[in-house]
Amino acid sequence: MSDRPPEWDKYLLGSVLFMCLLIGGGTASGLYTDTLIQVVVIISAAAVFSQSSGQRIPRSVLWLIIFVAALIVLQIVPLPAAIFDGFRPELLLGDDRLIGTPRFRFVSVGVGRTLECLFFLLASAAFFLSILRLRSEQVSALLPFFFMGVICNGLAGSIQYSLSDNIAIVGLLPFTINAGLFANVNHFSALLFVSIPFVVYYGLFRGRLLSGSVGLIALLLLLLAAGSRAGVLIGLAITILSVVFLSARSRASGLTILLIFIGLTVYTIGAWTKIDSDVIDPAFGRGEFARTTIEGIEDNWAMGVGFGNFQKAYQLYEREGMIFRNYVNHAHNEYLEIAFEGGVPAVLLMIGYFVLLFAALARVRRDPFQKAAFLSVSFLLIHSLVDYPLRTGALAMTFAYMNAIIFHKGFAERLGRKSEMIEIDHNGDKLLVPIGSSS
Repeated sequence: MSDRPPEWDKYLLGSVLFMCLLIGGGTASGLYTDTLIQVVVIISAAAVFSQSSGQRIPRSVLWLIIFVAALIVLQIVPLPAAIFDGFRPELLLGDDRLIGTPRFRFVSVGVGRTLECLFFLLASAAFFLSILRLRSEQVSALLPFFFMGVICNGLAGSIQYSLSDNIAIVGLLPFTINAGLFANVNHFSALLFVSIPFVVYYGLFRGRLLSGSVGLIALLLLLLAAGSRAGVLIGLAITILSVVFLSARSRASGLTILLIFIGLTVYTIGAWTKIDSDVIDPAFGRGEFARTTIEGIEDNWAMGVGFGNFQKAYQLYEREGMIFRNYVNHAHNEYLEIAFEGGVPAVLLMIGYFVLLFAALARVRRDPFQKAAFLSVSFLLIHSLVDYPLRTGALAMTFAYMNAIIFHKGFAERLGRKSEMIEIDHNGDKLLVPIGSSS
């Protein structure tokens, strides 16, 4: 009778991740696909947590999640109105002439939108924590599910770009598909470039150099075809860093590394041509968004305007000359938008996350799989300087998976066990045995 532990939790969470990559590419609020993702993720996480596990969740990470959830809850709890005096512009307090002076107010200027953000956070956190409950080999086994989702998006993007420059799919999902299975071409590009470190890892450490090289070439070509300037630049940078940092511990030959760098040189020429042909920053662009958002932060620095309420509050600070038919729905800088919506407490929590992330770098540098995840997370955070990729269900769950790889303690324990083993030659076979044991 086999004592092998069950594997259903791995297949369950892998299937959830695959589903998120297929239907989670929308950016609008109130999408039924996002609601479906959140419900499925929470139910799946509850099933995983219902069984015992020997894996420990880092307390520092758990407390960070608790503080973030508490901050969002605080924004939808009625507070004494006197607290808001001097900390919020009168335009954001509302018109009290008809109802008299209220005794209580909410930090959030739109409670419904903040509730949506709370459910979104709870689903992402549940997925992250449930992966931390898996064994390290199960976490690694989720990678094929991720690759399947990327391949499906890549195939959809290839079909779109082969038919027309501006093809959109309407009616298949509750949002218009513009690139891959995403509503936003920049978010499609983000999924492509965060896959690159894992493709490099797969080729260098899983003995699949040919398939890994083909996958890398396909990702780079799709990034060029998508035309996202940030995606092209980040794709180039993350490929170079992945090859440099991951190849140092691999068995790939020098000729293979040389061929990869020759291919990157050709890609750089194509990337430069693509960027040079477009306008870098028009007058109505990210610079104007940032200036207006900073003005809003200065007026609401103590408490913010409530998560999910950027669009509503931004309009009050928008210059008259910048009001067009197309409205600004995000700051296109995740950090400014979070500071605008959450105030100083949100900024402190962001700093806390970065401290934990870079502290983890010292622990993951020995494991190439964790290093690949660290590279992907780092460049997704860099992309957040010019966009809002983590506001989509697909990339939010991808982000949760990659963070779970980084903070999972099982990889360090596995490396510790390997360091206590010695390789011996037994009748031509390489075996690992504990140090000090007799053969």
